[in-house]
Amino acid sequence: MSIPPPPGPQGPQGPYGQGPYPAPPQQPYHGAWGYPPAGQPYGPYGAYPARPSVNGLAIAAFVLGVLCFVPAVGLVLGLVALGQIKRRGERGKGFAVAGSVLSCVGLVLWALSLTTGAANDFWDGFRDAARGEGTAYGLETGQCFTTPSGSLQGVTYDVDEVPCDEAHDGEVFASFELPGGSFPGDAEITRAADDRCYALQDTYAMDRWALPGDVDVYYLTQTSDSWRTGDREITCLFGNADEGATLTGSLRNDGAGLDRDQHTYLVAEGHLNRAMDEVPEAEAVEDDLAGYRIWAGQVAEGLRSEVTMLGRHDWSGEADRPVAELVEDLEAAREEWALAAKAADADAYYEHYGKGYDLVVADTTVTARKALGLATTSPEYGSGGDGGDTGGEDPGLEV
Repeated sequence: MSIPPPPGPQGPQGPYGQGPYPAPPQQPYHGAWGYPPAGQPYGPYGAYPARPSVNGLAIAAFVLGVLCFVPAVGLVLGLVALGQIKRRGERGKGFAVAGSVLSCVGLVLWALSLTTGAANDFWDGFRDAARGEGTAYGLETGQCFTTPSGSLQGVTYDVDEVPCDEAHDGEVFASFELPGGSFPGDAEITRAADDRCYALQDTYAMDRWALPGDVDVYYLTQTSDSWRTGDREITCLFGNADEGATLTGSLRNDGAGLDRDQHTYLVAEGHLNRAMDEVPEAEAVEDDLAGYRIWAGQVAEGLRSEVTMLGRHDWSGEADRPVAELVEDLEAAREEWALAAKAADADAYYEHYGKGYDLVVADTTVTARKALGLATTSPEYGSGGDGGDTGGEDPGLEV
């Protein structure tokens, strides 16, 4: 039995000299099932055509439909996508149909929620969260609150709003915005808060004589972290001057319950109050004679404005005579403060300052206030030369 030779060069050669089998043609045969040109994929009738792209609006409609977010937009996008798919031959019809259907369901759910009030509850909750309800960021003028630590110093975020007739740590009386830009630093923010909050307290509590003696001005200021989140608001508030102690009852006295004479008197007196607030930080005149001279000039101008306003008003009944006597004392006080502003040395300053201060707190002020039906217990004005206190070492609470 013979064994055929192995395939290879020694085997029988085909007609093309390349082996036992005929070599294929060098060019493909382009028939019904021909070969595509080199580099193209194989398939019937030549190369496969490129697959059409998926319509982008169809995908967007599907996503909005699934999320039930602005369903009306999802429905519109789905309908537009169907038109584009038909016209362009694109893919994504299933996405467009599904998105349209889901958006229709979302619209029905929105309609039901509106009729039942569920949407209102949702948006109320969303608004409260955005405004920072329950936090220091959500405090508004007239609100009273407590802090977790019971202190108005340091750093806090959470606060609890409470009725003002209950014990509370602070009562908001004003707020204002700082300009944008880079973080100005804690010292600059504190300076701005100190200047503005003391000036704004009279818009909420016009009669400082009616404020209890243990009340002081505090403020909520930004930290560098909250500044980066866009926090620019400083909140001014009243608190107890005794650290850790509370207040009870609202201090609001903004003119709503005042008659014409009372309102005019308090507005006039406000000129003096704001000037008194500018007392220098130096504890003694000798430490800053120039600063105290400037302050004395400010007080003299405040008295000038007060005297002018009181003198022009037509006082009714029994208040006319007491107010006229007060005006005489205030004019004399203005002259002394003006001399203090020109004092050559500390001794001369003290002489004129003492006389002027005594005239400001003279009995004529109490008599006029009594005739007008206003509080008659004098507050402690900032003193000249022995260290005026404008809110403690650190009256600011950072949030």
